[in-house]
Amino acid sequence: MSGLNQKFWDSDPIETLRVGPGFRLASVDPDATPGFDGVVKKNADKALASGVGLLDSLQEKLYANSRASADDGGGRKVLLVLQAMDTAGKGGIVRHVVGSVDPQGVRLTAFKAPTAEERAHDFLWRVRSRVPGPGLIGVFDRSHYEDVLIARVHELAPAEEIEARYGQIRQFEQDLVDDGTTIVKVMLQISSADQKERLLERLERPDKHWKYNPGDVDERMRWADYQTAYQLALERTSTPDAPWFVVPAGKKWYARLAVQHLLIDALERLDLDWPPAAFDVDAEKARLAAT
Repeated sequence: MSGLNQKFWDSDPIETLRVGPGFRLASVDPDATPGFDGVVKKNADKALASGVGLLDSLQEKLYANSRASADDGGGRKVLLVLQAMDTAGKGGIVRHVVGSVDPQGVRLTAFKAPTAEERAHDFLWRVRSRVPGPGLIGVFDRSHYEDVLIARVHELAPAEEIEARYGQIRQFEQDLVDDGTTIVKVMLQISSADQKERLLERLERPDKHWKYNPGDVDERMRWADYQTAYQLALERTSTPDAPWFVVPAGKKWYARLAVQHLLIDALERLDLDWPPAAFDVDAEKARLAAT
């Protein structure tokens, strides 16, 4: 852990939240705050605020290297994949975590139901065109995993086809890693009770009506089926190079803090530095002084 973040954590969420062998989604307590030593929200707010500057600086280095280097800074980029049941807080992560960095270095894609054109291609076709380029942080608000989640729950494809998609996803993500992409896959886990409360809040507040979709209740009725589908997706596609992290999201502040930490860690592991000047600095100082 970075020194800045270490004072707020008693164990590294990179390890405590990672999906490994034997992982069981049913064992995750959505209201837990694993690894966070601050415990109370006011300390979490301080921790989140303290990470903003570090995350922003790291993102700027990533972006600068791709713009100032002949080799695009080695082609390095980061992809944050956000998956969750409705109301789990994906939008809050985008606003409060990703939104704290320079937007020109971010490429956000919110995947909706596929169009007729997208359905005419393989399920990864529309995703390939949205992967981040060199120097960018890509964010998938929902992703290619919809095709093994919704598709399984609603039986939109034969079981054997869905099973084959896990392998296609693993290969797709490995290809991204081999091309210089650091992948951070996050599932935000809330409880059924929390989702019910958050949906009710959207109904009771006129300023939240735009967020409400009657179809959310239909999907909620399949809660158990979705939990099974997520369990399968997590265990089939969490790999050493593209692991899943399951983040308890019953407390929104914890989820935001944990995802910020995961992004900071991913960027720090790139060991970035500011790109050297492609010109003679002293000569340019002299020219400027002469004007």
